[in-house]
Amino acid sequence: MDLQLHTFNGGAVAGSLTVADNVFAQPYREGLVHQVVTAYFAAARAGTKQQKTRAEVSGGGRKPWKQKGSGQARAGTTRGPLWRTGGRAFAARPRNYEQKVNRKMYQGAVRSILSELLRQERMTVVDEIDTQTIKTKALAQQLATFGEGTLLLISETVSEQLYLSARNLHKVGLAEVDAIDPALLISFDRVLITQGAINRLQERLS
Repeated sequence: MDLQLHTFNGGAVAGSLTVADNVFAQPYREGLVHQVVTAYFAAARAGTKQQKTRAEVSGGGRKPWKQKGSGQARAGTTRGPLWRTGGRAFAARPRNYEQKVNRKMYQGAVRSILSELLRQERMTVVDEIDTQTIKTKALAQQLATFGEGTLLLISETVSEQLYLSARNLHKVGLAEVDAIDPALLISFDRVLITQGAINRLQERLS
């Protein structure tokens, strides 16, 4: 059974929109969402850290002082891990932090998050998100009608006027629908999405 969502225009109800329940009425799968979001952040790690072992540090080929009689502790090299200029005992090596997440898992996590946003009434569908002029104050006043907290704007396409108007609003995020991901969706208190973006999501996730 499909869902009926109210659409808004200027803060007032403008109509209704039918959405597929296999996308927007799925149970919240916390374990799957956690796994996919963790994998997303893990894949963003550079993994380029590298340190030198005692074999890779230059120098240290000569015994620093004789074995006995100097009053110093015996030492065979100045490149051991105990020395300030020595190599690391367990040196870091470049590694890949990516975790395997197949497409079915990824899409399932997105469906789960979208459905939960609707259940918690944290997602609002609007006719469009756009501005004719580059005016941050006007956009801020327009968005204030949808409540407080951080807000993610999702549209089919982002015009230059909308991008320039929204970029200085520190509690507002802006993304095209094809660029959203699970980590982005859970990072904001509320989501404001256009009808065109909703239709695009249904095409991708159905």
